[in-house]
Amino acid sequence: MTHYFALVHKDAESAYGISFPDLPGCFSAADTQDDIIPNAMEAIELYLDDVPEAPHSRDLEALTADPDITGELAAGAYLIAVPHIANTNKTTRVNITLNKGLLDAIDAEASKRKMTRSGLIAQAAEREILG
Repeated sequence: MTHYFALVHKDAESAYGISFPDLPGCFSAADTQDDIIPNAMEAIELYLDDVPEAPHSRDLEALTADPDITGELAAGAYLIAVPHIANTNKTTRVNITLNKGLLDAIDAEASKRKMTRSGLIAQAAEREILG
């Protein structure tokens, strides 16, 4: 899975600004910290839909050696790694093995939330991947 680093800026009385040093022109905003990663992921997906080839993502060492980035960091911005999980708009049937007690708990929770087993497992996996 590819990750792109995002610079997050926050000024008083404003939303969080999100920009991507390796994706020129790709940006987003978030009203809360909880919205930063999902909004950043959506921005990456939209950006990559419009380019013929996904740009290379620099590692943290290369980014922090960039004077433009160090200037942003010195001014109060911070870096986060944002995963790019391609939205293919198609599902795939898989076979997994789980402890019967865990499966029963998953089914009970899915029923309580009016979700499918697959939906609950996908949501839990996404939360785990995104941190």
